[in-house]
Amino acid sequence: MRKLWGLALAALLLAGCSDPAAAPQSESAPEPGTLRILAGSELADMQPVLDEAAQATGVKVKFTFTGTLEGAEALANGSADGKYDAVWFSSNRYPAGLPEAAKRLGNQVKIMSSPVVLGLATPVVQRLGWAGKPVSWGEIAAQAGKKAFSYGMTDPSASNSGFSALVGVASALAGAGNAIDARQIASVTPQLTQFFSAQTLSAGSSGWLSDAYVRRATGPDAVDGLINYESVLLSANASGKLPQPLTLVYPSDGVVTADYPLTLLADAGSDARSAHQRLADHLRTPAVQKRIMETTQRRPVVPGVALGPQFAQRDLVELPFPATQQAVDALLSAYFDKLRRPSRTLYVLDTSGSMAGARIDSLRSALVGLTGADTSLTGRFRRFRSREEVTMLPFNTGPGAPRTFTVPEENPAAELAQIKTFAEGLVARGGTAIYDSLSRAYQVLEPLMAADPDRFTSIVLMTDGENANGSSLPDFLTSLASLPPAMKQVPVFTVLFGEGSSDELTQVATRTGGKVFDARNVQLSRVFQEIRGYQ
Repeated sequence: MRKLWGLALAALLLAGCSDPAAAPQSESAPEPGTLRILAGSELADMQPVLDEAAQATGVKVKFTFTGTLEGAEALANGSADGKYDAVWFSSNRYPAGLPEAAKRLGNQVKIMSSPVVLGLATPVVQRLGWAGKPVSWGEIAAQAGKKAFSYGMTDPSASNSGFSALVGVASALAGAGNAIDARQIASVTPQLTQFFSAQTLSAGSSGWLSDAYVRRATGPDAVDGLINYESVLLSANASGKLPQPLTLVYPSDGVVTADYPLTLLADAGSDARSAHQRLADHLRTPAVQKRIMETTQRRPVVPGVALGPQFAQRDLVELPFPATQQAVDALLSAYFDKLRRPSRTLYVLDTSGSMAGARIDSLRSALVGLTGADTSLTGRFRRFRSREEVTMLPFNTGPGAPRTFTVPEENPAAELAQIKTFAEGLVARGGTAIYDSLSRAYQVLEPLMAADPDRFTSIVLMTDGENANGSSLPDFLTSLASLPPAMKQVPVFTVLFGEGSSDELTQVATRTGGKVFDARNVQLSRVFQEIRGYQ
C-alpha cells in the first residue's frame, strides 16, 4: 500500500549531519547545560573533544548541521530564533554581512583556525617546479589555464571552503590591497576564468569532496589535487588512503582563513550564556587546544600553544574579505554565470502513478523553483545557471522522451520559462522502470558529452517507489561496467522519496561516485537545491 508522503516541517539545511537535507528543527525547549548549536557540517570531527568537554564542564552540545549560506539565511529571516542558543560556522564573515543576521549574533569566541589552500599530488608539484618555492595565485591561475593540473573545490554557495577559495584568488589577483569590490571582479575575470578552467570536481561539502578526490586520484580521468581547508588536506594525508601524498601550496600573496568562532545568539537565555562561557573557556585552555590540533588538524588560536610539525607554513598572509554584501553577491554571481565551467545535468524523474497528487505537485514545484521562482537567498544561487545544459527525462512504465534546454548567458528568461512550462506539464501515470530509464540517461548523455566534453556532468535520479518494470539493478550495474571511461565518471545523485528503495539507490550512488539525498521528511525543493552544490 502506498504511504502518504509527509510534507517537510522546515527548510534551509544544506550539507552535513546524518540527513544532510534535513532542516534546522531544534524545536524542544532549551535544557540546562545543553547548547543547541547550528553549525557547519565539518565540525562533526569535534565530537570526541566535545564529549570530553561535557565531562569536564557539564555542557553538552546538541548540533544541527547546515551550510554557510543556509545558516546565514536562517539567522536573517528569523527561522533560527528560539531554536538555537549559538551558531558555530567556520567563519562569521558571511552572516555578519547581512544586517538582519548580524543583529542576531552575540558574543563570539574564536576556537581554532584553518586556512584554505591548494593541495596537489607531490609528483605534480615537482613537475610544476613549485617544491619549496613561493608560488602566487597568479602563477597558479596561469598554470591552471594551461591545464597543467586539475583540482576539485566545493561550491562557494554551499561551503565556506569554496567561498574562501573564491575570495582568496579573486582578492589576490585584483592586487588592490583592500577588500575586493564588484568593479575589481570584472577586471580580473579573464584570470579567474583561467583558474577555474582546471576545476574538474565540485561538491556541496568539504568532506564529500575529499572522499571524491580519493576515488578520482588515479585512473584515466585522475584529479591532481584539491582546494580545501588545510585541516582536510592534512587529514587526507594522514588517512593512508591516497596513492600519492598531497603537498600543500600556500599562495605567497595570501589566503583566507577560517577562524571558527563559537557564537552565542543575542536572544540566548542566561543558562545558555553560562554554558557558552564555560565551554568556550574550556576549549581555549592550552591542553584542549593541543587536543583539537591533534584530533582535527586545525591550528590553535591561543598564544603559547606550539604548532605541530605537520604545519609546514607557520606564518600566513591573510587576504581581505569583501566588505559589502553587494560585493559577495557579485562574486558568487560571476562564479556561476561566467567563471566556472558550465554544468550539464540530466534529471531522471519518476512520473509513475504513485506520484499522483501531492508528490507530483512537489516535483513540479521543486523544478520550477530552480528556474528562478525561488527568490530566497539560497534559491538565488541554486537556480539553473547561465550556460547550463539541462535535460529532463521523465519516466513511468518506460523512459519518456528526453528534452534538453540550454540556458543562454545573455537573456536567459525565455529558456528558463520553457523549463518551467515543461515542469508544470509533468503528469503522473503508469508503472516504474527505474533502470531502463537510468540506462537511457547514459545513452542520451553520450553524444552530448562527445560534442562538448568541457562541462560538469551529472545525473539526478528521483523516484518514489521500487523498480517494477524492465531491467533490474544487477542489469544496470552490468551495463555500467561496459561504458566508456568518460561515461563511468558521471555521478548519479539519487533522491530517496516516498517508498523508494534505500538500499538500491545507495548502490547506484556508490557505484557511480554520486551521493544519496533523503527527501522523505523534508521538502523536495530543498533537496534539489542541495544537489545543486554538487553539480
